[in-house]
Amino acid sequence: MTETTAKTPENTFLPGGRRRHRKPRQDGSGTGRRRALVLAMAVPVASAALAGPSAFAAQKGVGTTAKTHDLDAADRQMAKNLKTRVLDQRLGSNVSGVVLNADTATTVWGHNASTALMPASNAKLATSTAALTMLGPQHRFTTKVVYGQGTLTLVGGGDRTLTTADLAELAKTATAGLKAAGRTTVKVTVDDSLFPEPTLAKGWNGGYYPDTVAPVRALVVDGHGVQDTSIDAGRVFAGQLAAHGVTVTGDVTRATARTTDVPVAQHKSAPLSNMVRTMLKDSDNDIAETLLRMTALAADRPATFEGGTAVVRRVLSREYGVSLDNFELHDGSGLSRADRIPAATLAQILELLTQPRYAHTLGAVLDGLPVSGEAGGTLGPEYGRFDDANSKCAVGKVRAKTGTLTGAISLSGLTQGKDGKWKVFSFVENGATADPNAIKDAMDGLAATVNGCYA
Repeated sequence: MTETTAKTPENTFLPGGRRRHRKPRQDGSGTGRRRALVLAMAVPVASAALAGPSAFAAQKGVGTTAKTHDLDAADRQMAKNLKTRVLDQRLGSNVSGVVLNADTATTVWGHNASTALMPASNAKLATSTAALTMLGPQHRFTTKVVYGQGTLTLVGGGDRTLTTADLAELAKTATAGLKAAGRTTVKVTVDDSLFPEPTLAKGWNGGYYPDTVAPVRALVVDGHGVQDTSIDAGRVFAGQLAAHGVTVTGDVTRATARTTDVPVAQHKSAPLSNMVRTMLKDSDNDIAETLLRMTALAADRPATFEGGTAVVRRVLSREYGVSLDNFELHDGSGLSRADRIPAATLAQILELLTQPRYAHTLGAVLDGLPVSGEAGGTLGPEYGRFDDANSKCAVGKVRAKTGTLTGAISLSGLTQGKDGKWKVFSFVENGATADPNAIKDAMDGLAATVNGCYA
């Protein structure tokens, strides 16, 4: 199963579901205060160089576990409730979870937190973190048109958001150049050699193609779920040329652009930060897999599943100090049934979002997390989320990444607890036999418990 929703613009998430546009703020003094501040800041501040591990990297990715008598009353009650509610029969017996207090850098509660389970789309948290780190939030992907020997070649640059309107502009510019040179007839080819020939990731099956995820190529238009997205895009481009009075001869074919070909037009995508927001809010598998390959190329690694996941591991471990014990990743989307990530690791990744030094680089991850009960994301009412008696109190109060595969459901995110302090949580279950909607209701109840409204 996959998760898709309509797109919706993002502003800043504040306690109680309030919104405001982002504007710069100064960091407060003290670790806890600074981390709480970043969740309410509106425009990413300039970040320091990426250095220093997560505060929760100390003990195999879980961090310092607070003793019960050291917790305040709100956290004691929350931990007590979670201890009971994680045993909900709807969640089955193979479930893990953890809650971190971002203010005090302690683990408030854990249940099999280091057990590695199928994360489903929660894997996109790792992919987006690595992509933003390696490429930068303002990186743009370039699609080009070049000309040589009577042929226009559309060259893919890994822009998964390319549209027919974008191709129309490329065709308009190319047509002007052709007509200025006295030409009205061309052949059209496509060059998608930026990525190697598509393959299945470990843990994928051929049934995923092309609806759940399309074969990963460097050229696609309008997010079409087809077997050959490159040829499809080339045909759309050829149609736009014809609409501008150019005769296209023969079929669109695949070819590598020559070094002697002359650039005639190009299109730059929106910033990477925009793509990350869309990928997380819509749980877009295709964007995730494309970004995995572009991340690999940024590190001079092959644009493959193996090349991309190796870079993800390196970024999480070396740049951020995230513990990778029992961490196994084979794709960028979390579709692989061979992926394994502990709840503790997912929470560590999310905890980075509470640190101001990473706000500039990773702010799009926070912005892209769906909001509980908000339409236009995978936690929205159209998905039946946060709408039962136990969880509806948390509408507008939780930001979290969802994950859904057959036999695996996950929910990892952030919320401001009853004590006013920011909590990072992750819940993952594998193998529960209850109706998936019932499992999601139980998970929403756990998140509402962390928030404190479900007392």
